[in-house]
Amino acid sequence: MSRPAELGSLKVGHNIVIDGEPCRIVELEKSKPGKHGAAKVRLVAIGIFDGVKRTMVGPADTRVEVPIIEKRTGQVVSVGDTVSLMDNETFEIMEVPLPEDEKLRERLEPGVKVEYWKIMGRSMIVHVREG
Repeated sequence: MSRPAELGSLKVGHNIVIDGEPCRIVELEKSKPGKHGAAKVRLVAIGIFDGVKRTMVGPADTRVEVPIIEKRTGQVVSVGDTVSLMDNETFEIMEVPLPEDEKLRERLEPGVKVEYWKIMGRSMIVHVREG
C-alpha cells in the first residue's frame, strides 16, 4: 500500500517508491524555480529490501508514491533458510527472509519477540525486542 505525495514535500529520511520498489531517501537537492520553469528535485534513494541505489529527477509538483509502513510485533516460531513469524495481534504465521544484519540474525531463535515492518505486501525483521 502507498499514498500519493508531492515530490517537493519530501525530505531526507522519508520513503518513496521508485520503479515499484520502496526506498529511503539519502540525498535530496531542490533547485529554485527559474525564469521559464518550475523548481526541480533531484534525489538519491536506497532500496529498503534490496539495498540498490536509485535516483530520480523531476519537477517539485510531481505526484509520487510514498509507501505505508506497518510496524508490527511478532514471535519467532522457527529459524531456517527463512524465519517463521507469528503476528502478536492476528496470530497469522508468515515466512520472512533472514535479515542481512549479522548481529540481528544471531539473536533470532524460537520464542523471541521481534519488531517487523510490512511494506507493500512484503515483510522484514527490523530488530529483536528484549524480554
